[in-house]
Amino acid sequence: MTDPLTHLERRVYHYMIDFLAENTYQPSIREIAKQFRIKSTKTVSDLLHALESKGYIQRDESRSRGVRLLGFAAAGHTQPVPYYGRIHAGEPSLLPEHRKYFITIDRRFVPTEDVFFVKITGDSMVGRGVLDGDFVMVSPSARAKDGDMVAARLGEEATVKTLTHRGATIVLEPANDAERAIEIAPTEDFSVLGVVCGVFRPFYEQEPAPTFTEAEAPAISS
Repeated sequence: MTDPLTHLERRVYHYMIDFLAENTYQPSIREIAKQFRIKSTKTVSDLLHALESKGYIQRDESRSRGVRLLGFAAAGHTQPVPYYGRIHAGEPSLLPEHRKYFITIDRRFVPTEDVFFVKITGDSMVGRGVLDGDFVMVSPSARAKDGDMVAARLGEEATVKTLTHRGATIVLEPANDAERAIEIAPTEDFSVLGVVCGVFRPFYEQEPAPTFTEAEAPAISS
């Protein structure tokens, strides 16, 4: 998982998104320093380095405004949310090379900085309003509790189900009477990827042009 942003890093990141949307170019280090009343340009440079290392921007230090916001879609008060097409066994569960593209979302609907999207295949969660082809937003930071709809990983397979416990046994329950619950054995390679915090249902999807080499990836199953 991507390391969470600090409060100041998040403010700088959002400022850069909004500034670029309004001005069509990125703020300079000195402009960022002025905006946040930071006396040292090195402090700003360190903040940008942190944003780069956490996967939010790319930098060209030879240019004064050499910053590229990954996934930026030219709209203020929004945030690019990564969509992953594959799940990898073991930790970390989500790898940068499995990110297919970004989906830009109004920031009001993004509960945590580390949210991501996965796509549903199947109809096991129709009883909770999640249909085949839906994109679900998942928050790794949210603490999963019984009754929550979660994205979970079993080896290299992933699924969206309702999390419950039967005694000491973890159970992933469908919301479809035609499907069976999944009981997790103690020896299984299992992890909860996060709590589902939103559902996006497009009636049309145009696949964006890939920006890197990627293999065909299966969608997540419900």
